[in-house]
Amino acid sequence: MNDVNFTSLFVDLTSRLGLNYEFLATGYEAQIWRDGFITTLYLVAITIPVSLVFGLIFAGCLTSGRLWLSAPVRAFVELTRNTPTLVQLMFSFLVLNTFVSNLFGGAQHNPLSPFFWVVAVVGLHVAALHAEAIRGGIEAVPSSMIEAARGMGFSQFEILRYVQIPLAFRACLPAIVNGLISLVKSTTVGNAIAVSEITYASIMVWTQRDNVVELMIVLLAFFSLINFLIARAGSWVERKLAVPGYGLSA
Repeated sequence: MNDVNFTSLFVDLTSRLGLNYEFLATGYEAQIWRDGFITTLYLVAITIPVSLVFGLIFAGCLTSGRLWLSAPVRAFVELTRNTPTLVQLMFSFLVLNTFVSNLFGGAQHNPLSPFFWVVAVVGLHVAALHAEAIRGGIEAVPSSMIEAARGMGFSQFEILRYVQIPLAFRACLPAIVNGLISLVKSTTVGNAIAVSEITYASIMVWTQRDNVVELMIVLLAFFSLINFLIARAGSWVERKLAVPGYGLSA
């Protein structure tokens, strides 16, 4: 009951300002909108770790010194960062997804949902950006540190894991945070394949209510808040991981 009263009060107060949020008082449209918020948060929560994990894997391959590892990853990174995310999503959904459907005997048997393709495409797109940032950080690690690690008996993999990646991560953290902010904004491409994230849900509402301005205000505030929190978290991690004299100041 309190929720109903609060919603009615909000609708009434905003209407006095000339804003139309009447759809919040209707069960069906309000539920579509709330589901859109939740779907976007799910996309962000899943895609961020996907991008970070694959960014590390790609960076490791690029700096491995093994052509059979670095060459295909380099080709993928160049293709991914040089083409729009929306084009990649449409290609994946219309071409690769069709191939999977045919492989499994029809679309009704396809285990890959539109949600999966948004996570995969956006996550790997940003992972390519992370990979380049981390690669630059790895290559910037002083050779004296690497030689010291070799002198202690570290293998190449151990040097990468315990020396290069930790130092590289500190140096390239601002670039990674920028990539994560870009990732949050890129989740909106999901509306192109009818993933009911917040922009798709808002379009469904404003085509019926003619309240584009009102919903755009909320969308701007919503994404601004998420990215503000990511930026603040990134700044906190930077301070915690700062190494005096290397990459970031104390």
